[in-house]
Amino acid sequence: MTANKIIDKIGKVLFASAAVVCTIAVVAIFAFLIAKSVPALKEIGFFNFLFGDKWMPDKDDVYGGAAAGSYGIFTMIVGTLSATVGALIIGGTLGYFTAIFLAFYCPKFLKKPLSSVINLLAGIPSVVYGFFGIVFLLPLLSNVAPNNGSGLLATSLILGIMILPTVVSLSRTSLEAVPKSYYEGSLAMGATHSETVFHIMSPAARSGITASLVLGIGRALGETMAVVMVAGNSVTYPDGLFSSFRVLTANIVLEMGYAGELQEGALIATGAVLLVFILFVNLVFNLVSKRVVKSVTSKKIAKRENGKNNRLTVFFKRIKYGYGAFMHKIHSADVAKAFAIAAGIIATAVLVLVVGFIFVKGFPELVRNPELIYGKYEFGGKVTILPAIVTTLYTVVLSLLISVPVGIMTAIFLNEYTKKRNFFIKIIRTAINVLSGVPSIVYGLFGMITFKQWFTGTSSIIAGVFTVSIMLLPTIVSSTEESLKSVPDMLREGSFAMGAGKLRTILKVVLPSAMPGIISAVILTMGRVISESAPFLYTMGSVIGGIPKGVTDSGATLAVALYQLSGEGWYMNEAYATAVVLIVIVLVLNLLAELIGGKLSRKLGGTTSANQSLFSKIRGKINGKKTAKNV
Repeated sequence: MTANKIIDKIGKVLFASAAVVCTIAVVAIFAFLIAKSVPALKEIGFFNFLFGDKWMPDKDDVYGGAAAGSYGIFTMIVGTLSATVGALIIGGTLGYFTAIFLAFYCPKFLKKPLSSVINLLAGIPSVVYGFFGIVFLLPLLSNVAPNNGSGLLATSLILGIMILPTVVSLSRTSLEAVPKSYYEGSLAMGATHSETVFHIMSPAARSGITASLVLGIGRALGETMAVVMVAGNSVTYPDGLFSSFRVLTANIVLEMGYAGELQEGALIATGAVLLVFILFVNLVFNLVSKRVVKSVTSKKIAKRENGKNNRLTVFFKRIKYGYGAFMHKIHSADVAKAFAIAAGIIATAVLVLVVGFIFVKGFPELVRNPELIYGKYEFGGKVTILPAIVTTLYTVVLSLLISVPVGIMTAIFLNEYTKKRNFFIKIIRTAINVLSGVPSIVYGLFGMITFKQWFTGTSSIIAGVFTVSIMLLPTIVSSTEESLKSVPDMLREGSFAMGAGKLRTILKVVLPSAMPGIISAVILTMGRVISESAPFLYTMGSVIGGIPKGVTDSGATLAVALYQLSGEGWYMNEAYATAVVLIVIVLVLNLLAELIGGKLSRKLGGTTSANQSLFSKIRGKINGKKTAKNV
């Protein structure tokens, strides 16, 4: 065996080992959650836990003793499902019509700016949405509510805004993927533009639109911090729009900090139930997303027409035809067009309102008190977020050092070494899909019962870093794999023709060509680390203390600091300023990622003249020399 083949084998083993890490992570999450949940479920009783409607824990309850508390989560299951349905009604409806507007009604000169505006909604941290709910939405609703405005309506509105970008993005992609022949054929038959959009194009994109709604449901189910801040959190059934209620994720966050032995086991079991819900939603998403728009063959049409129609079928057909005639008579397509235009305006106005309101309140505080950012922390003195900024930087840098190499190597293995599907590859891809769907609070639970205990036994930066590193893996793997797929195969073939081995081709040709997309993914990943708060609460700590001296110290990130400052209500001006800092950082990172993504598209778009320098570029890459032209 030649030296090149030995090196290639070693590279393949390293890449495969990185891919196995994802599978190990999934197994570990399930194993530890189940191991910690089973004793509590045995003590409480599985059906009592799942269907009991009383949650009154006693922190003195221990395993093997007479439990004085009650541990039923059915009220919180109902609350979680109610909030999710409310979010789907608001965010799903608004997102669908906004996607229609962007795809078919938006003027060309506004399409790209408005798309960027909608995408920026996805980058705003969830804790900022929750803070916006506290300082703007709840006071507004309190004018008509019997309480302070918290409850099902406020939660549904906040969650609806949060899932809006997901629904818009995927639905628009599906609508624009429908063949133009559908649109042209409909117009040729005499249909108007709006009738074609809503009666032809939208039904043809049904699978993608449904998938976007399912994905939105998954995010609403797993959301934690925003819901904690606006739901009210009473353990009761949500019997009205303004009734206080509690969801599963909020239950974990609110009580884990002071939970006793049995109570802690019950909270971890709550996380396991939540994980099952999310996995079910992701399974539905995967099934729905695999459906593609297919034209119906004449054979199927003939079979359907020749089939024997019973009376029930005829009855429903008459209802369908009657409904269609009624909708045509009232010009439903024109009404839907008005809804689509209004939805586009509302979606844009929401971002302006959220960002604008917080900036109006927070920017003057930063001007008056700039030491809030860089001032020295003094125990018992004035508030400063410098320790939170340092803690956030620690977390971002260390988590990227762990997750980026593992994620990139996993993506290389999946894209460059696994052209054939086999059982091993299916396991790895399934593991990555599962990791992408695990709620952040479940990652926090896993980190608390594993990394926190392994490293220091108390909250520490290193425990939070390892926790969030696992959470980032699926994002990095998926984004990197898409970038690798966009690299033309002729670059690889040319490299092989020049005598380079597999590993050298990957390192010298493929990776550099895909680097803009990888860098874009890393930047977006940085934004996600900065935005997260739930995974850090019980792994890194939530106290705004001094500047950490090392990775074994505890500390609060910027997002956690915002949650703490706004929660007590004593430091609202400082909370506004912290929210401004968070928004600016995340939006700048999203803008950088979009610019780099645009560069990637231009680079890999290719031109005829550029292809003439293909082999000279390959030779330069293999030899480690710089070339003047880019392919």
